[in-house]
Amino acid sequence: MKPAGLALHQAARAVLPGGVNSATRYVGSPYAFVAAEGARVTDADGTHYLDYHAAFGAVLLGHNAPVVNEAVARALGGVDLMGIGVTRPEIELAELVTELIPSAETTISTMSGSEATAQAVRLARAVTGRPLLVKFQGCYHGWHDSVARNVISPPERAYARDPLSAGLLDEAVDSTLIAEFNDLDSVRACFERHPERIAAVILEPVPHNVGALLPTQEFVEGLRALTTAHGSLLIFDEVITGFRHALGGYQQVCGVMPDLTAFGKAMGNGYPVAGLAGRRDLMARYESDVLLAGTFNGHPVTTAAAVATMTYLRDNPDFYHRTHRLGERMRSGLSDILGELSTSATVAGFGGVFAVYFTSGPVRGYRDLLRNDGDAYRVFHRRMTEAGFLMLPMALKRNHISGAHTEADIDLTLEAARDVLKSMHTEGLLPGA
Repeated sequence: MKPAGLALHQAARAVLPGGVNSATRYVGSPYAFVAAEGARVTDADGTHYLDYHAAFGAVLLGHNAPVVNEAVARALGGVDLMGIGVTRPEIELAELVTELIPSAETTISTMSGSEATAQAVRLARAVTGRPLLVKFQGCYHGWHDSVARNVISPPERAYARDPLSAGLLDEAVDSTLIAEFNDLDSVRACFERHPERIAAVILEPVPHNVGALLPTQEFVEGLRALTTAHGSLLIFDEVITGFRHALGGYQQVCGVMPDLTAFGKAMGNGYPVAGLAGRRDLMARYESDVLLAGTFNGHPVTTAAAVATMTYLRDNPDFYHRTHRLGERMRSGLSDILGELSTSATVAGFGGVFAVYFTSGPVRGYRDLLRNDGDAYRVFHRRMTEAGFLMLPMALKRNHISGAHTEADIDLTLEAARDVLKSMHTEGLLPGA
C-alpha cells in the first residue's frame, strides 16, 4: 500500500478529471511524487526509484540539473514576460537552434511539441495549397485533430480509422492518411491515390511512441526523394529524438534533411519549451499570411532552461558517447538475459533509449508489433517499477537513460531485470519460453 500517495491521488480526483493532467500519467502505484534529483525520484510515501521514465524523455541531463537550475534562477531576476518585442534570450535560443539542427535556417518557439507539430502541419498546407497529410501507423505527433489518430492501435483498427479521442472533426481525421513505417511502397500508394493533394509526410525518424522502431537508410532517403518528386514537404517530428540522440537530432545521424523539423522535450531538460525550424523560404510565411501566436512563446524562464541545456550539450560532446555507451550496455545485457531464458523477445533502441518487445524479431514496422505480447510487457514493467525502477507500465513504451545515470545504475537495473524475467519465466508468463 502507498497511503500518502493514494491520499494525494484521491484529493486530485476531486478537482482533476481522473486525478491527473495528462491521460497517460495515471498508471496506479506510485500515485504521486515529492522529490527528484539526478537519476532518482521519490514518491509521496518515501520510496526511491531509479528513473527511466524521465517524464516521457523530457529529462535528459538528469532531474534538477544544476546548470539548468542556475540559469533559471538568473532568469527570474531579469526581464519577465513582456508580450511585445523580443528579448536577448529568445535570440540566443534561435541562434543555437539554427547552429545545431542541420536543416534549420530559421526557427520559432512554442511551449509544447503538440504546438510545434500543429504549426508544421498548418505551414505545410499553406505553402503547398494542399489539404492532405501522411503519417505512419504507430507515430504520435501530439493531441491536435490533424494527427490524433492511429498510434497504439489494436489489430482490428490498425491502418484503418482509429482516432485517439472523441470530439475530433471528421474532416481533420480523414485528411490524414496512414502508411507503414519502413515501407516506401505504402507511401507511394498514398501519392498514387491522391495525386497533387498531399501537403506533407510527417514522421518520427525513430517512432519512440511505440518503443524504438529504427528506420532503414533506404526508407528515410526514399521519403526525401518521394516528397521532393511530388512537391510535398517532409516533416521530421524530432520532439523526442531531437537533442536526445545527437546534438542535431536524428537527421544528423541519418544525414537526411527534412523541410521542417519540430523539436522539444529534452531541449529544456524538463521545462515546457519546444519549437519548429526549417527552410528560410518556408518559415518566411510567418511574416505574411500564416498565423504565429502564443503569449508564452519564448518565455524567459523556459528559454533560459533551453539555452542552458543546449549549450551544455554543445560544450560537452562526450555526453552522447557516454549515454550511448550506457544504452548499449543496457540493451546487450537485457538481450543476454532474454537469450538465456529462450523467450521470444527483442530488445530495441538507439543511443540512451531502450525498449523490450515480447515478440520475436526482426521488428521493423507496426505490423511486427501486432505480434507483441502486451500482457508480458505490462507485467515486466509493473514488476520493475515495484522493484524500484520507474518504467511506464503500458504497452510499447520506451525507457530513457539520462546524463545522471551511471554504469552501476545500469548493472543494478540488469540484476533486477534478471530476477523479474526469471520469475516470469517460472510462472509461464514469457512468450515462447
